[in-house]
Amino acid sequence: MQKKVAAINDLSGIGKCSLTVAIPILSALKVQCCPFPTAILSSQTGYPEFTFLDFTDEMDSYSKVWQNLGVNFDTIYSGFLGSEHQIEIVSNFIKQNNSSFIVVDPVMGDNGKMYPVFTQKMCDQIRELVKLSNLTTPNLTEACFLAGKNFYQNKFTRKELLDIAKAVSDLGPENVIITGILENNNILNLSYNKNNDESSFTSVKYNNCSYSGTGDIFTSIVCGLVTNNYDLNFAVDTATKFIYKSVNYTSQFDTHRNDGVMFENFLGELTSL
Repeated sequence: MQKKVAAINDLSGIGKCSLTVAIPILSALKVQCCPFPTAILSSQTGYPEFTFLDFTDEMDSYSKVWQNLGVNFDTIYSGFLGSEHQIEIVSNFIKQNNSSFIVVDPVMGDNGKMYPVFTQKMCDQIRELVKLSNLTTPNLTEACFLAGKNFYQNKFTRKELLDIAKAVSDLGPENVIITGILENNNILNLSYNKNNDESSFTSVKYNNCSYSGTGDIFTSIVCGLVTNNYDLNFAVDTATKFIYKSVNYTSQFDTHRNDGVMFENFLGELTSL
């Protein structure tokens, strides 16, 4: 039977990120993506103009219908959540589906700073949400927030990074992936599994390009592969290489970072897995 993933995120008409990358990527991995929108935007918020329809008021009734229909999800995957109430709704949804594998991308900030929409209370709520997860995928800034550590760009040793991953895992999730760590001229992703106390670093050359949505692509690939019982290290390696290829290809064109990467050209590699 085909597996189902409830993907909780916003939907932007322009700018490849959130649900507009999760849906095709999970589908390519032969998993049914069941979108659970948090907001609908004409264009993602990096653009100078966008419309924004807050879906919060519908989220409770949306999940209630799924509950009434008796839908079971193999995995629940949450991304950006823009308010205290949304985080509360998602926490309740997870608790109502206690047999699901939970993936939380704890979107809170980057480059050592909290995103402007976030308050300290929201960060505390995200920490509580991470406690409910089986797998969480923070970037280094978010991992520091979760672990209660000070952020120092490019100044952590690998042992210190592993200590941060373990501190995040101590909150609850057995699997932690810290993404986008810059080391010399490489980008690292650190995977840690608490159950067997194993860790690994995946490294690719830093191509000096930045595009919107690459974090969503990464977590969507890992989510789909783990849902289909692939090994976590294989999932991380596959996602890392996929993004590297997509970014390198996109950089050949005059494409604005807000548009995202041309990942569609490489979906066949996921379908063949």
